[in-house]
Amino acid sequence: MRKRTTVLWMLLFLVVASGILIGKFPVSSVGAEVESYADLKTFTEVLSMVKKHYVEEVKTKDLVYGAIKGMLNSLDPHSSFLTPEDFKEMQVETKGEFGGLGIQIGIKDGMLTIIAPIEDTPAYEAGVKAGDRIVGINGESTKDMTLHDSVTRLRGAPATSVTITILREGWKKTRDFTITRAIIKIKSVKSKILNDNIGYIKISQFQEKTASDLSGALEKFSPKKVTALILDLRNNPGGLLKSAIDVSSQFLPKDKLVVYTKERSGEKTEYFTRKNGSFTGPMIVLVNQGSASASEIVSGALQDWDRAVILGTQTFGKGSVQTVIPLSDHSGLRLTTAKYYTPAGKSIQNKGITPDIVVKLQAKNGDREHPVIREKDLKRHLKNEQEEP
Repeated sequence: MRKRTTVLWMLLFLVVASGILIGKFPVSSVGAEVESYADLKTFTEVLSMVKKHYVEEVKTKDLVYGAIKGMLNSLDPHSSFLTPEDFKEMQVETKGEFGGLGIQIGIKDGMLTIIAPIEDTPAYEAGVKAGDRIVGINGESTKDMTLHDSVTRLRGAPATSVTITILREGWKKTRDFTITRAIIKIKSVKSKILNDNIGYIKISQFQEKTASDLSGALEKFSPKKVTALILDLRNNPGGLLKSAIDVSSQFLPKDKLVVYTKERSGEKTEYFTRKNGSFTGPMIVLVNQGSASASEIVSGALQDWDRAVILGTQTFGKGSVQTVIPLSDHSGLRLTTAKYYTPAGKSIQNKGITPDIVVKLQAKNGDREHPVIREKDLKRHLKNEQEEP
């Protein structure tokens, strides 16, 4: 193998946290195993004082939820607490249909920043761009606003509008974009034929049906005598880990290692292809800074096995796995539980996949190049243990 090197919750009202595992841990395993009950005593004292003396009456559940959110926000940028409503919506999102604007967001330098707009969504049509800073939502400043609170404000019923105030690199002042929310139905696989015998497949997310949709697209290519393939993973923020494995399986031989994960304990889990791939011709995989997590799993596997030429720019660099743990009150915990590694054993956390051929998209008509945002730019990102000190 050649030497090689993913959301969020930086998610969207739009996207799935990349590399998600569902329900790996039972609720019973997340009981109150506390190193020191003295630490909990401080929490209960504060809770009691707020309940008793705060100027307005507050619900205990709201205080507890707020404390849990703060706890998760102190970890990496992809761990978060999901209220029952959020948990239910997340389950809908993985199926590829949800309400909102259609943008992937994150926090960079303390500011709410657009990672990438999703094609064919209201935000994309409105003209917002990667790197835009959202400094206001409906006239309210986003300064010190958490990612979760930002998502909550940007979501809403279809046909309602939200105004976001944008500051863009090179602008002297901010501009308002009023965008009408819609049900975002993301077709994760699009395909066409170029020059009679070259297949082109664009995967925008890794959802539950992505692998089966990909299989259908490849079947349509068969009678057309497609001999080569371009797989476009640009601006694909990731999605379900299982979907990444199943997609990789369509291009690799049976029993090939696609990716492995390693937990804090050192426990290692390997994921292999389940059958021989249906397409065996030459391939090019297109990637850029918006290709994250599951996209990096696929491109990393195809690169390590010398199955495809990776072309584009350095990918996002999200090499962590989030496990969604349902809780007893129907809320949920999205917790970073492992890091993943390419077949060659390389962690791409904060590094990303280095293309075999680096090709940057040139700015047009004198437009300034938008700033690149990657995992390493996010606050509290995990370190890469393979990086030299």
